[in-house]
Amino acid sequence: MSAVLKTVWFIETRFRDNELSLETMAEHAGVSRSHLSRIFPVATGHQLSSYIRGRRLTEAARELADGAPDILNVALDAGYGSHEAFTRAFRDQFGLTPDEIRRRRSLDQLDLVEPLRMDTAEKVTLAPPVIEDRPAQRIAGLGHHFTWKTMDTIPHLWQRFGPYIPEMEYNGPLPVFGVCGPMPEGSEGFDYFAAGPLPRGKELLPGLTEMNLPAGTYARYTHEGHISKIRATCAALFEALPGLGRETDHRWFSFLEYYGPDFEPSTGLGTVEVWVKLKD
Repeated sequence: MSAVLKTVWFIETRFRDNELSLETMAEHAGVSRSHLSRIFPVATGHQLSSYIRGRRLTEAARELADGAPDILNVALDAGYGSHEAFTRAFRDQFGLTPDEIRRRRSLDQLDLVEPLRMDTAEKVTLAPPVIEDRPAQRIAGLGHHFTWKTMDTIPHLWQRFGPYIPEMEYNGPLPVFGVCGPMPEGSEGFDYFAAGPLPRGKELLPGLTEMNLPAGTYARYTHEGHISKIRATCAALFEALPGLGRETDHRWFSFLEYYGPDFEPSTGLGTVEVWVKLKD
């Protein structure tokens, strides 16, 4: 796993953090500050500071185009201490003010800084899956629709869901699920749901939506290595499925991402599996 890919993952999961610094990114990547500051622009075409600033302002622009009611709150979320400082940075980045974007309700012709792709072309060989029958399970979380162009922003949905997780840990650390909705041929994207278990008798937390995972037979594939390679694992999974001799059941979702209690979002490491429901 390269230092650049580790850094991209670290940024995309924490770019709203005002404490994000070259030192913390270099430590996470396992290289010196000077080495990281040299290799990142060579590999990506972006200076670290300009990439982080551009990512923060791009996500702020999306919120404004969606009609965010309070520009100051958007500014604070983007790491700016005042409306004025945010407006200056925003105008420097896009040539328009935050208020103009909110009134336009459009991102057309903005030079957005999209997430750098974190997957690689590396070929993944999967171990045979565990086949098991599972009962139905209630989960609760946050959902969003992603297009193929915006799917690299899924970590931001997890950032939004993260504060709910401690409130859902009724009996210690819990696993969480990423539910990738159906992807019919010709679709422009898919729904994604970041969620945790909702035990029987527990009430739904305000702001969350409930979903029921159906009972049935599941094939559980193990993802190896850093979470940024999850897309390569999913691609290998769909290549391997015909060899199971079982039809898949995509009525509820395309697949599930399972993150064990030991998974650490800040490092992108821990138990990760990809589950596919099989037809009975």
